This record gives sequence, structure tokens and C-alpha cells, in this order.
Amino acid sequence: MHKTRFRKMVAIEPTKLLSEWDEKLKTYAEETVFYEDIPSDEAEIIRRISDADCVMLSFTSFINQTILEACPNIRYIGMCCSLYSPESANVDILTAEKMGIVVTGIRDYGDEGVREYVISELVRLLQGRGEAMWKDEPMELTGVKVGVIGMGTVGSLVSEALHFFGAEVSYYSRTRKPELEEKLTMAYYPLNDLLAQVDIVITALNKNVILLESEQFQKIGPGKIVMNLSIAPSHDVAALADWLELPGTYAFSDTVAGIGEAVAARTNVFAGDHSAGLTSMAKVRLAQKVIKNVETFLAED
Repeated sequence: MHKTRFRKMVAIEPTKLLSEWDEKLKTYAEETVFYEDIPSDEAEIIRRISDADCVMLSFTSFINQTILEACPNIRYIGMCCSLYSPESANVDILTAEKMGIVVTGIRDYGDEGVREYVISELVRLLQGRGEAMWKDEPMELTGVKVGVIGMGTVGSLVSEALHFFGAEVSYYSRTRKPELEEKLTMAYYPLNDLLAQVDIVITALNKNVILLESEQFQKIGPGKIVMNLSIAPSHDVAALADWLELPGTYAFSDTVAGIGEAVAARTNVFAGDHSAGLTSMAKVRLAQKVIKNVETFLAED
């Protein structure tokens, strides 16, 4: 039994951790409640956590200022999902910080699966090993021009993998990455310039960051491939729908949520039913980091 524990830990929704890790989490609190469904609204979230000092959640529900102010006992919120910035989080981190609530999230746990997903899907389309083939004859990745938008951990891993397979990779990012540019012989371009000269566009952005709108899809043009690696669209869905009417266009996302339900059923859209970053190996890495965050908070509290 741990010396320092929370009084009450509530997981307001499924953590998406393996059951044995949920059980380990429960040892860090005197009382625990782990809900197996998604709360329907703010009132239900408040009901679930009104007397909790520790709240756990995945990426589905949102904890906003109203909820935080209605639950004054909260000391710690553990996100069992990616956290890259306050703007992209499903917790109002800025309000939480003002209230003295510590919010932690996870980075770099599912990136390996995403990298494999990109190569797998592109090879299937280029070689015609699935439901469609990009060109009239099978192709390799060798020499294909790929533009990666966003050069964080995922963007970097994907760029390295594509470079290994011989693709000609260039990129756009808020900040230049000179070491990667040199390592991969990779060019940097402003966004619209990049889109106008590549065959495949891959977005690896934080949640809620939308960079592809009508103007950008016009730059991409027909006969191209767009792949989104974020858990939410990095594009305007209506603009994507218009672009998909052009000949030879294809769009990919590992989940329907990442591409948009309005376009997911189209024959030139390939959307999976589970996240490429949530493999069994990734779930172990995720759980280990969630536990480590809890232990660190309790040790310093």
C-alpha cells in the first residue's frame, strides 16, 4: 500500500488502459470509482467528481471552467491521453492552474504504431493491394514527393520512415528543424508553397489545429493524397469534401473522428475504426507514464 494516497479517485470515462493498469491506479486512492461509460453532459461530470480530489479521463470528455469551479476538492487531473498544449487539451488547463490544480498528460507513447500505419496504407494504395490503386500502374514510394505538415515527434518519425523508403520528403512547421533538414536532406517551405509541389500531404498536428481550408485544397489540386494523423480533423471537412470530388484524390485517417463523419463513407476515403497509436504495446507505455505522473504528484504533494 502506498504511503501517500488520494482520498477519492474518479475516472469519469473509460481510461482505455488495460484492466490490470486500472487496478494498479486504484491502489493510489482510498476510494475509487471508475465509470465505464461516457458522461452525457457537464451536469453528469459534476455529479461524478463533486467530491473527488483526483480525476482521471481519456480524450473523449471535456472538463471546462464551469466543471472545475463546481468541484473545489480536485487537486489532480490525470489525462490518460496525449497532452501537447493547453489549447489542444480536453481540460481547461489555464483555469486549473489558476485554481492550483495540477494537470498531467502523456507524450510519445503511440508514435511507433502511427509510423507503421502511414507506410502500410500508402504502400497498399500505391501498389494497389487494397480496394484502390492510386495510378494506372503500381508504384513505389521511391521518388514520390511527400509534404509533412507538423514536425513534432510524429511528424519526425514519419518523415524518417518515408525517407528510408526513398520518398522525397519536404515539410512545413511553425519552427524550422535544421538538424532534421540536414539528416534527411529535407527542404522547408511555407505552407501553400509546400502544398503546390507535393503528391502526398500528411498532417501531424495537435488536436484542434486546422490548417487545410479551401485555399489550401485548391493548392493541392487533383490526383493527390491527403492523410491526417491527428485525433481530430486538421482540415475543414466541407473543404475536404469538395476536394474529394476531384479526380484521383484520396484521403486517409486511422479513425472516422480524424477525417470527419461527413466524408468517411466515400469510396475514396479510408478511415479506420481504431487508433493506430493504441496498440497493445502503446497501451503499456501509456499506462506506465500515467502511473509515473500519479506517483510524481503524490511524492511532491
